[in-house]
Amino acid sequence: MFKYNPLHCLPSAEDLPDSDDKPVDNQLQDLIPHLLLEILAMVWAERIDWFFGVDMGIYYDPEKPAIAPDGFLSLGVERVFHEDLRLSYLLWEENRVPILALEVVSQKPGGEYSTKKKLYAEMGVLYYAVYNPRRRRKAPLEVYRLVNDEYVLQSGNPLWLPEIGLAIGRERGTYQGITREWLYWYDEQGQRFLTPEERAYQAEQRARKLEEKLRSLGIDPDAFN
Repeated sequence: MFKYNPLHCLPSAEDLPDSDDKPVDNQLQDLIPHLLLEILAMVWAERIDWFFGVDMGIYYDPEKPAIAPDGFLSLGVERVFHEDLRLSYLLWEENRVPILALEVVSQKPGGEYSTKKKLYAEMGVLYYAVYNPRRRRKAPLEVYRLVNDEYVLQSGNPLWLPEIGLAIGRERGTYQGITREWLYWYDEQGQRFLTPEERAYQAEQRARKLEEKLRSLGIDPDAFN
């Protein structure tokens, strides 16, 4: 982990850009991390000690530009510390290196397997996930674990991440009306957590079955409105 001299005057989030100013060139770079965030917001609804950033700048050195993963997860930090929320993620203010960084490979590779991978390792990010949907001979999702300052490829789909208490994996599903392969969170038994859309549909189905049951008993459910 990078160390900072407390005697130096370090910039605050208000002094710095909130991203790396590089626009995404693929919808998946935006949708995939947002889906992971939405699931986390339900699974960890009662927890306030985590933060998941989407295309947000991580400042690891006050003299260098930020790196902005498509998504990253930090544990042991305040989820919300101000009503205006975070502008960016400064390691010298958070005092926590993200535990997971996610990169979704776009139309043109941007150092996901080289420069970014090396930098995340230097930062001390424990898990580094790269999703490349165009891969055919290798798995589209690769998850690396930092071992002795080097990333080692892990196996398993979903892959259990004990330090996080969740597994991450890929499977086909529907999100925002789009049916394709998505990334999801799973429990230790490999059961996938539902998306907000799936939970809403499940609740709707239960309500419909209850209404049908009441009508079969001669009870008008509309009388309760």
